[in-house]
Amino acid sequence: MSLIEEVRAAKDYSAALSAIIAHFHADSGTIHMLEADGVLHLKAASKGLPEAVLAAVRLVPVGKGMAGLAVERGQPVDACNIQTDSSGDVKPGAKATGMEGAIVVPIFDGGSAVGALGIANRATRTFSASETALLIEAGRAIAATL
Repeated sequence: MSLIEEVRAAKDYSAALSAIIAHFHADSGTIHMLEADGVLHLKAASKGLPEAVLAAVRLVPVGKGMAGLAVERGQPVDACNIQTDSSGDVKPGAKATGMEGAIVVPIFDGGSAVGALGIANRATRTFSASETALLIEAGRAIAATL
């Protein structure tokens, strides 16, 4: 079964996220969805994220942090090493995860960004264009089925 088929078959956000993390051999991940209040709400997070990090990312304003920037810009936001990133896109909460290589892509419903899908690794990692495209496609499958 392909990753997109697995995401479409997922019963909930957590199952979809688990399939995505496994496919990309990532160490953690999150799914946020935009709700009527205009804020991104955490729908799924991988096991092992510290409670302080979860508290900081339960609600994410559009334009803040990697997830909020991905939605605002309508394009991926990545860091090959969160710990040393100086772009301004990575906030202290993300650094507290202990992760290094990370990417957050917008979740699109048609042409509108309606959420954010992020994965990260403990080691430095750069995501290829084909990996980024597959993550965006996985996000579209999340929007269509969940």
